[in-house]
Amino acid sequence: MNSAYLFFLQDHFYIPLYFFTWAISAFRYKRYFDTALKYLPIFIAYTFFTELLGYFIKHHEEFLFFSDDRYITRNVIIYNAYQIVCFIFFYWVYWKTLRTPRFKNWVKYGAYLSILSQLISGFFQNPFYVHLYYANIIGSLVLVMAIFFYFKEKQDEPNPMPQKYNLLFWISTGLLVFYLFFPFILLLGYVNYSFYAQFNLRTVLLFLIVFMYLCINLGLLIGKRKAFR
Repeated sequence: MNSAYLFFLQDHFYIPLYFFTWAISAFRYKRYFDTALKYLPIFIAYTFFTELLGYFIKHHEEFLFFSDDRYITRNVIIYNAYQIVCFIFFYWVYWKTLRTPRFKNWVKYGAYLSILSQLISGFFQNPFYVHLYYANIIGSLVLVMAIFFYFKEKQDEPNPMPQKYNLLFWISTGLLVFYLFFPFILLLGYVNYSFYAQFNLRTVLLFLIVFMYLCINLGLLIGKRKAFR
């Protein structure tokens, strides 16, 4: 095994995890194909290819989008685009799943606010060069709000199937833990990089990614159609 491949696995071990998750999501698709998560395999495939492209842009000049030296090894734009798609996808999932009209309206208006914040941030920050930190904080808070609404509904409704068999329960758990911390870790890396590096917050962020995808994989493996909602 050559050194380049070993470096890839050591420093980007989470990328194969995305592919593994996609394979399971495709294999288990019949268990949720008629639910709000029917586009989950497409979203996970998009996540995998985004991370793979981000790696090649950073480490191989032939994959660079721009010849301008300011953007050498910069792959931020694809992650800014990815984060918008991610937020919209999960807002839609919870809007389709929630039954309380008040909760659905809050998610809808929160989605509008999140998209607006991305557009406004794009005017004040260069999305080709930096993450849209403040917009990501707003988007994350809206997603966390939607997840709390979902858990609130699940708490109040009877269901003969245990929640451990509910795919969306596991996905929501992983998303909640990740998005409670993700935007603030990114922001710290932007405003106080010495603190970010001193406490090795990149490793914390990677741990959160792994935790989220382990939750998703667990839900895919043990989830049952009758327990979904």
